[in-house]
Amino acid sequence: MKKEYRLRRNRDFQRTFKKGRSCGHPLLVLIYRKNNQPVTRIGFSITKKFGKAVQRNRIKRQLREILRLQYHDLKQGYDLVFVVRKEARGASYHTLENAVNNLLKRGNLYK
Repeated sequence: MKKEYRLRRNRDFQRTFKKGRSCGHPLLVLIYRKNNQPVTRIGFSITKKFGKAVQRNRIKRQLREILRLQYHDLKQGYDLVFVVRKEARGASYHTLENAVNNLLKRGNLYK
């Protein structure tokens, strides 16, 4: 995923958490809000309780790839934060992909 599509600053994450809307799934939570910019930015939040760095980085890579492939189908002008739940630890790529699709549909974030 390109750098301009990533949510990286702490204040952007905090603003999204405080003023955003959320949708839940057993594996992930999606928090989203309008950002008044021409691009949609995406960030990930994973607690250290999830596992060691290898496990956390692996799931972030999988989520980044899922969203990279779907980015052109998303509405522009939003900040999205995906919060990973502990139940996602053993999930396969396709299970994560279905969870992301479900959350994006429920948030009405597809074009």
